[in-house]
Amino acid sequence: MKQDFTSNSIAQARGKSTRTQIRARVRSARRSINESEQQGFAASSAQLMLAEIIKLEAKHVALYLTNDGELDTRVLIDALWKLDVQIYLPRLHPFCKGNLVFLAYMPSTLLVQNSLNIWEPKLDITQMILPHRLDVVVTPLVAFDLSGNRMGMGGGFYDRTLANWSLTGKPYPIGFAHDCQQVESLPCEHWDVPLPMLVTPTQVLTFDSTS
Repeated sequence: MKQDFTSNSIAQARGKSTRTQIRARVRSARRSINESEQQGFAASSAQLMLAEIIKLEAKHVALYLTNDGELDTRVLIDALWKLDVQIYLPRLHPFCKGNLVFLAYMPSTLLVQNSLNIWEPKLDITQMILPHRLDVVVTPLVAFDLSGNRMGMGGGFYDRTLANWSLTGKPYPIGFAHDCQQVESLPCEHWDVPLPMLVTPTQVLTFDSTS
């Protein structure tokens, strides 16, 4: 029993180290993208993502505000507003640690900075939507592989939000990332939710999320 415990501990430590190394490497790569490239990538990825959202006939779409070198969402948000698609942003749940709530986002929405230094809507329960009422959740991520595995920042916020999506079909998750965020393979845990689709500035990838 002691030997098994030790082996498991070593495996967990190695897995944690690998995930930490991947996060550090990929975050450094996306931060190195200059402003001109960022603008070009934002425009091309927005065009691809917009086409997928239109195909899905989505009217309630959750997005995020760009942070730490992430693929810029501003072009996509502006395009969706013009199509009268209602945008929602995540904010940290005020009572349930590790969870998100989603609030309507409009040009007039008041934003505040949370404990993670990320901008989010000021809490207003009249603007809140339950996750299963969302059509699409465009998810940020740190890294992805060609099996549809997604690595976030480690807080598990989106894994909790999307835990049951494959049973109900909503909200449909689509990853949004730079091409440089692709890695050969990701170490996964049982709670990690794979993506059915991912959009980069150059491609739309689809995966068998049931495998």
